[in-house]
Amino acid sequence: MERLTIEPTDVSPNVIFDLTNNNFVISGRSVVTEVDSFYSPLINWLEVAQGRIDKRVDFVFDLEYFNIFSSKRILFILYRLADMRKSGVDVNVIWHFSMDDDDMKEVGEDFACMVNLPFEFISNTLEPELI
Repeated sequence: MERLTIEPTDVSPNVIFDLTNNNFVISGRSVVTEVDSFYSPLINWLEVAQGRIDKRVDFVFDLEYFNIFSSKRILFILYRLADMRKSGVDVNVIWHFSMDDDDMKEVGEDFACMVNLPFEFISNTLEPELI
């Protein structure tokens, strides 16, 4: 299956869906206004990939910020991952958040309650400034 890669912009996240290397990442900022045109290909890719995944999948969300429109599509992706898990795929969600951003952690916890998936929460530490 072909790898799906989307380079980040000022309004859209970096996306890597690579079945061959078992690398699934959405990172950066997502403040897209045309969410369907951005997220539909991702959700469709996951739907096609579902029958081709036969190993553990660690799906990484490392988002610094996303708007309400994007949050709904992220939830759709999580539902697709939950469907994969129901079909026998070992899916684990890794949710990154900044140490100084409690809201992003809480959103991840809310998502974890909405879908039947194991979530691992990882705090991104800030590099100390040199004085």
